[in-house]
Amino acid sequence: MSPTTIGGTNDMSNIEPPLTDLPIRTTEGGFYNGFATSVAVPAKIIISALVVWAIFWPIQSGAVLNGINTFILDLFASWYIWTVTLFVLVCLGLAIWPTAGRMNLGIDGEKPEFTNFSWFSMMFGAGIGVGMLTWAVAEPVAHFQNNPSVIQGITEARAENNIMTAYKWSFLHWGLGAWACYAIAGLGLAFFTYRRGLPLTIRSSLTPLFGSSLAGVLGHVIDIVAVVATILGVAQTLGFGVDQLVAGLTRIGVGGLVHGAEAVNDAGESIANTANTFGIIFALLVIMGASTLSALSGVGKGIKWLSNINMVLSIVLLGFFILFGATWFGLQAMTIGLWEYLVNLPFLSFNVYRSDGVEGSESFLLAQWQGWWPVFYWAWWIAFAPFVGLFLARISRGRTIREFVLGAMIVPSLMCFVWFSWAGGTAIDLELNGGAGGLIYDTGNGDKIFAMTEFMLAPISEILSWAMAVMIVVLLMTFLVTSADSAVLIVNTINAAGDEGPKARPHILFWGAALGLVVAGLLISGGTSAIQTAMVIGALPFSVVMVLMCVALVKAIFNDGRREKVGVPTTFDEIDGAEAPELADAPGLKPAE
Repeated sequence: MSPTTIGGTNDMSNIEPPLTDLPIRTTEGGFYNGFATSVAVPAKIIISALVVWAIFWPIQSGAVLNGINTFILDLFASWYIWTVTLFVLVCLGLAIWPTAGRMNLGIDGEKPEFTNFSWFSMMFGAGIGVGMLTWAVAEPVAHFQNNPSVIQGITEARAENNIMTAYKWSFLHWGLGAWACYAIAGLGLAFFTYRRGLPLTIRSSLTPLFGSSLAGVLGHVIDIVAVVATILGVAQTLGFGVDQLVAGLTRIGVGGLVHGAEAVNDAGESIANTANTFGIIFALLVIMGASTLSALSGVGKGIKWLSNINMVLSIVLLGFFILFGATWFGLQAMTIGLWEYLVNLPFLSFNVYRSDGVEGSESFLLAQWQGWWPVFYWAWWIAFAPFVGLFLARISRGRTIREFVLGAMIVPSLMCFVWFSWAGGTAIDLELNGGAGGLIYDTGNGDKIFAMTEFMLAPISEILSWAMAVMIVVLLMTFLVTSADSAVLIVNTINAAGDEGPKARPHILFWGAALGLVVAGLLISGGTSAIQTAMVIGALPFSVVMVLMCVALVKAIFNDGRREKVGVPTTFDEIDGAEAPELADAPGLKPAE
């Protein structure tokens, strides 16, 4: 079937059906049986080169990555900020647009596979997971100490007048913008896979723009970019997770995983109590070993067991903060912080701080802060979008576009706000009014949740405090294992031209090892900042792909509306006379990241 062609402006009689066939060449037999070697091999080469470079030339690789990162932040900070704003506007616009809002992400009349409750739960787990355990406490505390209002002298660091400003920025980074990135990727995949019958891979979402040419080199490049972005985005998540896991293991009595009190890095900066090389390697062996075994087994009983555990433990932990933490403070943070966020959202979505180049000046500090926080987050969410988007597409078949957008953006955002309000609010309240005396301020980001719960429980019972730390470590492990497991299988899905079936063991083992080595190499050579730098760089080309996704979606929906008016079929079952395929039991697409 040929791509969409439209006749004269006022004549819709010659509108053709959309493209429903995109034959991506895969290998038959041999080591790469079922894989598109034009994607799988280059992606492996790129990631392998990054691993070798980071491990064997850490100083040179760090210098080059930092130089590229500085260049990107100087020239593309506004691109990242305005691109995410575009995603929010496109998502909301599609939900409001009558033609788009009512369209089914599947064949007409198809019903959703999952209940609303299960759907919401899986969306939240897919997009958040590890991030909540680190940043729900660490980020409000960080912004409470410094943010643009503090830099400009509008509010005071660690003062009551800075609380709502801290939450305004926290909600920005984990609110509509984050989920719009996921929603755009998920919409692009679901629309063109389940309405058009095209392969479940990134290139399919650009067919309205490039047509059948995506079966060739252009499509291969797009999928390679998606694989690299996914590996670096998940590496960022695992990097934070490794730091936090080492902190937790140290808290519960496992020794030898962190640097001593006198340790400094090559620049003479203190790295006391941070993960040492042995700690990094030990944590990654545990995480990647468990996740690779899980990936090899597909979606058996083990992963369902893990998913159930982390759901229960998440509810218990959040309930602890709500009931025994700063209950009233958290409620105020939630309500007033949400108001501050929504009122300031238009300004926050478009504002770009420009540096005057004078180190230490107000404009320099504002631009630097924006690079450290919003630009970093937007790059992280974009790099994570192929991973989460493919999952969202898989669980949202049969939903309308309006349901998808509102469900994928609003409900998970509110859940993030709840975590930040009560977990982070408890930390701030303990520092302001609870006598913590800098205990939470002075610990590393990954260790803050452990320091806070120990401060709350140790005076009551040392055993209770230790048990809480163990519970958080177990919860963290389940999130990390399922995140890494799902990433490996999703990368293989893209490499296999959208085939969701089980993949050959050697390729699962390769991507499991590669992901672990990317994290280890970058952590050892430059800590989490090195992973952050690589991820910001890797996300840039995929951000271009996502902008094109927006254009392709709008074009496809507009043309489908025109087709419907003149009775031209718009879904693959009507065009090809085929029945809708059964939903595959897709390994790796699990609700517990």
